[in-house]
Amino acid sequence: MSDRLSELRIVDPVLTQIARGYQNADFIAESLFPIAPVPKESVKVPQFGKEAFRIYNTERAIRARSNRLTPEGITTVTQTLEEHDIEYPIDYREADEAADILNLEQDATETVQSLIQLRREKQAADLAQDVNNYPSGNKITLSGTSQFTDKTNSDPIGVIKDGKSAIRSKIGRYPNMMVMGAATYEVLQDHPQLLERIKYSMRGVLTVQLMQEIFDIPNIRIGMAVYADENDNFVDLWQDNIILAYVPQASGERSYKRPSYGYTLRKRGWPLVDRYEESGGKITLIRSTDIFKVALMGAEAGYLINDTNA
Repeated sequence: MSDRLSELRIVDPVLTQIARGYQNADFIAESLFPIAPVPKESVKVPQFGKEAFRIYNTERAIRARSNRLTPEGITTVTQTLEEHDIEYPIDYREADEAADILNLEQDATETVQSLIQLRREKQAADLAQDVNNYPSGNKITLSGTSQFTDKTNSDPIGVIKDGKSAIRSKIGRYPNMMVMGAATYEVLQDHPQLLERIKYSMRGVLTVQLMQEIFDIPNIRIGMAVYADENDNFVDLWQDNIILAYVPQASGERSYKRPSYGYTLRKRGWPLVDRYEESGGKITLIRSTDIFKVALMGAEAGYLINDTNA
């Protein structure tokens, strides 16, 4: 954003804080693409090699020179962030009728922030569920008796185990995150293979927590978000798919310079909320602006199980 435009903005610190703390519980994009602050709108992201996993001769004799490795050339990919903004109008008559103007402006802030998050969720879901974004060994499309809706012949535990092994063979680590659409979750909840594993459980209901134990994956998130299409029909953002991924979990480990399945690269210090007036001061606009890019950083750290349901 230009310096001139920055001078024209009257940033509201209270509403900005609300925007930065707001999170719609239905959105799970940050589970696969956690926020990684970057200093500029264009950033060079490193592509990491496998030298950290190689066996080197580290023994050193007395008075001998130190062992020295020859680092592989680190290649980079330039990622360019995008600005997202939307505003909410408040008429002065609405403000006069409101019992608490701050609550009215807070509602406006949460509304525009939710719309930006919905856009980010759509971008994340499109990236994660596109089979073309994965190398050949990191994806499978189920069909016929292998689909989980065939509760007699399908083998969800085996399919997920194969996906975990595929990721480990590429990055040396098992995935620590699983994301699935609501339709897939509903089918797995009633799948005989999984119910057999919990038949002696006190709960008797296949919960997300029990799935984490069955699949030996510490984090499982269910994509519940929907959007309205051009005919105002609700459509699931997360379809009948499962994404396995390795994503750094500790906030201190989340940096665009650290390997991960993906990141949401966000310009440091954003989002911001500002206000301005139009129509001779009769309408106040509450505007939220964010600058980010949802980026698939390492497809080898992910595995897509496509079309789980018939």
